[in-house]
Amino acid sequence: MQNQPRTGLRLMHVHAHPDDESSKGAATTAKYVHEGVDVHVVTCTGGERGSVLNPKMDRPDVRANITEIRRREMEEARDILGVTQDWLGFVDSGWPEGDPKPPLPEGCFAVVPLEEAAAPLVRLIRSFRPHVITTYDERGGYPHPDHIMCHQVTMAAWEAAADPDRYPEAGEPWQPLKLYYHHSFNRPRMQALHDAMLAHGLESPWAERLEEWKPDPEWDARITTRVPCAEWFGTRDQALLAHATQIDPDGFWFAVPRELQEKIWPTEDYELVHSHVDSANPEDDLFAGITPE
Repeated sequence: MQNQPRTGLRLMHVHAHPDDESSKGAATTAKYVHEGVDVHVVTCTGGERGSVLNPKMDRPDVRANITEIRRREMEEARDILGVTQDWLGFVDSGWPEGDPKPPLPEGCFAVVPLEEAAAPLVRLIRSFRPHVITTYDERGGYPHPDHIMCHQVTMAAWEAAADPDRYPEAGEPWQPLKLYYHHSFNRPRMQALHDAMLAHGLESPWAERLEEWKPDPEWDARITTRVPCAEWFGTRDQALLAHATQIDPDGFWFAVPRELQEKIWPTEDYELVHSHVDSANPEDDLFAGITPE
């Protein structure tokens, strides 16, 4: 690949489980990789307690080897997206079910003390030296305990990475310049895709969820940055399909034709939370205000 104008820029995504890097911001990732940005994915857990969500893969041999299978799926998705990747090494907390919900498993990611859980991420930030970091909002994107913990760990590491008095054994301090939350699963986007499906005489996969999803204009107004990346939706879809235990190729992920997605909502959306550079909102680029070294 020829050198692109973005060579020298570095982007880090911090995610809770393998498959999150493909379901959240993957087209943005592919776009920046194509432009020469060095993109690194941090995966906090191995997804060991994740359910098998693809009926075609819901077999005893798969469930018995889920840890190794999910690692292989992550490796394939990583290669499709063109990123490098590290595991933080924590154990999936699982999705607690019941009323009341049971205690989280002993030793899982969500119960690790925050100071301890942030340490390996601080080390990675200082070694990779990202200009931009993305993670989940304070709700976790959805309330999985690992997603909420991923948010907390990322925010703690963001604060600590540039402080020479924090984690002195973790390498030379580094100050990332911008931090974003993912907001691609926002209600206006889902409503627009739903309406487009109905307008084309197609069954919408979002009908039931939209009925339960109360509008929250203040939350939606938090979006500051819409990255045009429709050209890379195909790469995103291939990365998703690599996670065969998690993604049903006949399920809702692919119910909206890609051509319709590209036309109706050609961006992935983010909230700029912290910035040490000047950039005007709304943005269309996670690196707005940042120039290559």
